Amino acid sequence: MAAGTQYYGTGRRKTSVARVWLRPGGGQIVVNRRPFEEYFGRETLRMMICQPLQLTSTMGQFDALINVGGGGPSGQAGAVRHGIARALLQFDDKLRQPLKRAGCLTRDPRMKERKKYGQPGARSKFQYSKR
Repeated sequence: MAAGTQYYGTGRRKTSVARVWLRPGGGQIVVNRRPFEEYFGRETLRMMICQPLQLTSTMGQFDALINVGGGGPSGQAGAVRHGIARALLQFDDKLRQPLKRAGCLTRDPRMKERKKYGQPGARSKFQYSKR
Protein backbone atom coordinates (compact mmCIF):
# COMPACT_ATOMS: atom_id res chain seq x y z
CA MET A 1 0.00 0.00 0.00
CA ALA A 2 1.32 3.40 -0.96
CA ALA A 3 1.36 6.17 1.63
CA GLY A 4 -1.26 8.35 -0.08
CA THR A 5 -3.68 5.52 -0.87
CA GLN A 6 -7.23 5.66 0.37
CA TYR A 7 -10.29 3.52 -0.28
CA TYR A 8 -13.81 4.92 -0.39
CA GLY A 9 -17.18 3.31 0.26
CA THR A 10 -20.72 4.67 0.59
CA GLY A 11 -23.01 2.88 3.02
CA ARG A 12 -26.75 3.26 3.44
CA ARG A 13 -29.40 1.98 5.83
CA LYS A 14 -32.92 3.32 6.50
CA THR A 15 -32.48 7.08 6.00
CA SER A 16 -28.80 7.19 7.00
CA VAL A 17 -25.93 7.70 4.58
CA ALA A 18 -22.28 7.11 5.54
CA ARG A 19 -19.22 8.13 3.55
CA VAL A 20 -16.21 6.04 4.57
CA TRP A 21 -12.54 6.58 3.73
CA LEU A 22 -10.05 3.88 4.72
CA ARG A 23 -6.39 4.89 4.89
CA PRO A 24 -3.43 2.74 5.94
CA GLY A 25 -2.84 3.33 9.64
CA GLY A 26 -3.16 2.00 13.17
CA GLY A 27 -6.87 1.25 13.45
CA GLN A 28 -8.22 4.62 14.56
CA ILE A 29 -11.91 5.20 13.68
CA VAL A 30 -13.22 8.78 13.58
CA VAL A 31 -16.95 9.45 13.03
CA ASN A 32 -18.01 13.05 12.32
CA ARG A 33 -14.70 14.32 13.78
CA ARG A 34 -15.24 12.42 17.05
CA PRO A 35 -13.78 9.09 18.22
CA PHE A 36 -16.28 6.37 17.36
CA GLU A 37 -16.41 5.18 21.00
CA GLU A 38 -17.73 8.63 21.89
CA TYR A 39 -20.10 8.93 18.91
CA PHE A 40 -21.69 5.48 19.27
CA GLY A 41 -22.49 4.98 22.95
CA ARG A 42 -23.80 1.42 22.79
CA GLU A 43 -21.35 -1.47 22.70
CA THR A 44 -23.54 -3.43 20.25
CA LEU A 45 -23.33 -0.62 17.67
CA ARG A 46 -19.54 -0.48 18.03
CA MET A 47 -19.32 -4.26 17.53
CA MET A 48 -21.53 -3.96 14.45
CA ILE A 49 -19.25 -1.30 12.92
CA CYS A 50 -16.09 -3.37 13.51
CA GLN A 51 -17.62 -6.55 12.09
CA PRO A 52 -16.34 -6.17 8.47
CA LEU A 53 -12.81 -5.42 9.72
CA GLN A 54 -12.82 -8.44 12.06
CA LEU A 55 -14.19 -10.80 9.37
CA THR A 56 -11.42 -9.84 6.97
CA SER A 57 -8.64 -9.72 9.64
CA THR A 58 -7.83 -6.09 8.80
CA MET A 59 -8.63 -4.65 12.24
CA GLY A 60 -5.42 -2.69 12.93
CA GLN A 61 -4.43 -1.98 9.32
CA PHE A 62 -6.65 1.00 8.50
CA ASP A 63 -7.65 4.36 9.91
CA ALA A 64 -11.29 5.05 9.07
CA LEU A 65 -12.53 8.59 8.47
CA ILE A 66 -16.34 8.56 8.43
CA ASN A 67 -19.01 11.17 7.74
CA VAL A 68 -22.52 9.98 8.59
CA GLY A 69 -25.87 11.73 8.64
CA GLY A 70 -29.61 11.11 8.72
CA GLY A 71 -31.63 8.68 10.79
CA GLY A 72 -30.82 7.48 14.30
CA PRO A 73 -27.89 5.70 15.92
CA SER A 74 -28.88 2.20 14.77
CA GLY A 75 -29.39 3.21 11.15
CA GLN A 76 -26.14 5.19 11.15
CA ALA A 77 -24.20 2.22 12.55
CA GLY A 78 -25.65 0.00 9.82
CA ALA A 79 -24.71 2.54 7.17
CA VAL A 80 -21.14 2.77 8.51
CA ARG A 81 -20.85 -1.04 8.49
CA HIS A 82 -22.04 -1.12 4.86
CA GLY A 83 -19.61 1.65 3.89
CA ILE A 84 -16.62 -0.03 5.54
CA ALA A 85 -17.42 -3.29 3.75
CA ARG A 86 -17.61 -1.52 0.38
CA ALA A 87 -14.35 0.33 1.01
CA LEU A 88 -12.64 -2.97 1.91
CA LEU A 89 -13.73 -4.34 -1.48
CA GLN A 90 -11.85 -1.49 -3.17
CA PHE A 91 -8.79 -2.47 -1.15
CA ASP A 92 -8.96 -6.18 -2.05
CA ASP A 93 -11.57 -7.92 -4.19
CA LYS A 94 -10.76 -11.30 -2.60
CA LEU A 95 -12.52 -10.16 0.59
CA ARG A 96 -15.88 -10.24 -1.21
CA GLN A 97 -16.83 -13.81 -0.25
CA PRO A 98 -16.53 -13.52 3.57
CA LEU A 99 -18.20 -10.09 3.55
CA LYS A 100 -21.06 -11.29 1.36
CA ARG A 101 -21.56 -14.43 3.47
CA ALA A 102 -21.87 -12.27 6.60
CA GLY A 103 -24.36 -9.96 4.86
CA CYS A 104 -22.17 -6.85 5.09
CA LEU A 105 -22.51 -5.96 1.40
CA THR A 106 -26.31 -6.15 1.26
CA ARG A 107 -28.06 -2.80 1.54
CA ASP A 108 -30.85 -3.24 4.09
CA PRO A 109 -33.91 -1.96 2.14
CA ARG A 110 -36.27 -1.68 5.11
CA MET A 111 -37.47 1.88 5.52
CA LYS A 112 -40.30 3.59 7.33
CA GLU A 113 -43.45 3.53 5.23
CA ARG A 114 -44.85 6.95 4.49
CA LYS A 115 -48.08 8.24 6.01
CA LYS A 116 -50.97 8.31 3.53
CA TYR A 117 -53.48 11.13 3.22
CA GLY A 118 -56.88 10.58 4.87
CA GLN A 119 -55.33 8.18 7.38
CA PRO A 120 -53.78 8.64 10.82
CA GLY A 121 -50.68 6.62 9.92
CA ALA A 122 -49.03 4.50 7.24
CA ARG A 123 -51.39 1.53 7.49
CA SER A 124 -53.90 2.33 10.24
CA LYS A 125 -57.28 3.68 9.21
CA PHE A 126 -59.67 5.89 11.14
CA GLN A 127 -62.25 3.94 13.11
CA TYR A 128 -65.28 3.02 10.98
CA SER A 129 -68.61 4.06 12.40
CA LYS A 130 -71.69 2.42 10.89
CA ARG A 131 -74.14 4.77 12.71
